[in-house]
Amino acid sequence: MSLDTLQQLAADYVLGTLSAAQRARVQARLPTDTALREAVQAWEDRLAPIAELAEPVEPAANLWQRIERSLPPEPVPVVRPQVPKPAWWAGWWSSLAFWRFAAGASFAAAAVMAVAPLAGLVSPVQPKYMVVLVAPNATAPGWVIQASTDKRLKLVPLVQTAVPEQRALQFWTKADGWNAPVSLGLVKPGQPLDVSLEQLPAIQANQLFEITLEPETGSPTGRPTGPVLYIGRSVKMI
Repeated sequence: MSLDTLQQLAADYVLGTLSAAQRARVQARLPTDTALREAVQAWEDRLAPIAELAEPVEPAANLWQRIERSLPPEPVPVVRPQVPKPAWWAGWWSSLAFWRFAAGASFAAAAVMAVAPLAGLVSPVQPKYMVVLVAPNATAPGWVIQASTDKRLKLVPLVQTAVPEQRALQFWTKADGWNAPVSLGLVKPGQPLDVSLEQLPAIQANQLFEITLEPETGSPTGRPTGPVLYIGRSVKMI
């Protein structure tokens, strides 16, 4: 496996974009494949700043009902001889109600933790597409893009970008089949940006996004003219 293929596999594994079967195969390789394990660890370290953007995710309203249905029925009470009153903690330990609660709480926690790395990266809403923008020839993420609908996305900074005087950051996108990139507006360093895509086709997988350095009022040609500072492609979330 080439280095690029290994890095792509590790990135997809950390982002959670692999199928269940692919993810199982990667997990089976991790204990014995040192290169893959190190690549996964490196991607987890690179994307760690995104976790700081996570917000609490409220479980679905019917989650507790599903938990109750999955638990075994109450057993028939059995008459037992009188025994000395146990310590306070022992009563909880032997209480079915306590274990029902513990099982339900664990199930809910697991459900929340399962979706938090994906849905909680930027907002509680499950994103349909996600993009991590990195500087060319670099590995650390600089910006992250979340698209919860086909017609709106949010650009969030992970680092502070220094911009020279009389220059500006400009946000672009280009899908396969487009003749040229389309400007999504100017970006203020260190500030998030909400973008409407009402005038563009729906976002698609592998769509290109980039931020370039342009004149203060933006590109004079309607196309990128300055150097690319950050670039990435969209990944459809599962």
